[in-house]
Amino acid sequence: MSAPTVPSVLFVCVHNAGRSQMAAAFLSHLGRGRVEVRSAGSAPADTVNPAVVEAMTEAGIDISAEVPKVLTVEAVQASDVVITMGCGDACPYFPGKRYLDWKLDDPAGQGVAAVRPIRDQIEQRVRALLTELGIEAAA
Repeated sequence: MSAPTVPSVLFVCVHNAGRSQMAAAFLSHLGRGRVEVRSAGSAPADTVNPAVVEAMTEAGIDISAEVPKVLTVEAVQASDVVITMGCGDACPYFPGKRYLDWKLDDPAGQGVAAVRPIRDQIEQRVRALLTELGIEAAA
């Protein structure tokens, strides 16, 4: 018997410093290891947006140690679902992958008050994604 496969999700935004970091953190947290999670950026920043780190800390998730990562062809190939968030044409396309584009405001240059509603939208979308994948979200 083979082990059940774990779905793999890649979140992509330009800088991998805000939206994709929040989405990856929520999916890791709520999926409790039942989803392989990646995030990357087409032009990664040097650090994760401090307002994003603060907003996620308020939600009980620490992403202060995360580092923006560059988008690679290998990351896309290894993922079942690729979710773009303002990645534009920089995201490579491979047949057989499921692509979703989440239209969300960019938290770049915003304070924590502006990041909170973006964070909350991302959490709602991640919970819906888990349901689509047949995985019960953590409480």
